[in-house]
Amino acid sequence: MVFYHDLWYPPAGSTRRLHVYLPRGYDESQERYPVMYMFDGHNLFFDEHATYGKCWGLKDYLDRWDKPLIVVGMECSHDGQSRLDEYGPYEHTIVGHRIKPMGEETFRWIIDEVKPWADANLRTWPHREATGIAGSSMGGIMSLYGVIVHNDVFGKAACLAAGAHWYERPVMRDLRAATVNPDTRVYLSWGEDEKGRTRAGANPATESPEAKAAARITAALEARGARTMAYFQEGGRHCEASWEQQNGLWLPFLWTQA
Repeated sequence: MVFYHDLWYPPAGSTRRLHVYLPRGYDESQERYPVMYMFDGHNLFFDEHATYGKCWGLKDYLDRWDKPLIVVGMECSHDGQSRLDEYGPYEHTIVGHRIKPMGEETFRWIIDEVKPWADANLRTWPHREATGIAGSSMGGIMSLYGVIVHNDVFGKAACLAAGAHWYERPVMRDLRAATVNPDTRVYLSWGEDEKGRTRAGANPATESPEAKAAARITAALEARGARTMAYFQEGGRHCEASWEQQNGLWLPFLWTQA
């Protein structure tokens, strides 16, 4: 089932809606469950809520999957380009908008408000090994930032369409300064139309700017003991329909693969 809860978001002085998925049998048991915290919660479960009319199909996938999870999807601002600031851990210019980074403020909200609400009101396992962060696009780079900078809270991350080649320098800087637990898992993916400018004839899976940045970031994470999966989606586009096709990759990698 999916239910909704509005929570105050202090950085903007307004509320943000949580879209919360509970696994099958939740009400009939006393079990506790691991939790994925996910950005753009309105795009996860139902097409009618999704910004562009297509969601990740995550409810349908999780209803069929044999690993029960709670998902707390956090809705963003829909006011102009505010999402880019809220989900911006680093300075960057996108579609002519110079990001005013509020990413760390958003993580303080997640860690100090969202997670404590979930742990108090839902039957969660609150420890880092049972806590993941995930998202796509700006939510993807936020998830990569979160699992590095706040590795004491998040043991797993799925970073889809994160634009790693735009943010490699600050990501590597944060990684050098971070303490990364060796049980950390990070899934990092990009689609064929997200590869960055690539010379003619180059292999977008290995020779594009995004592929090279992903390779360097995952190598640096693995050097710290983390386990990673870098995935190139052939024909992949920057949209929920493409990200839905990866549900069967990132979820098992983070939660069920040995």
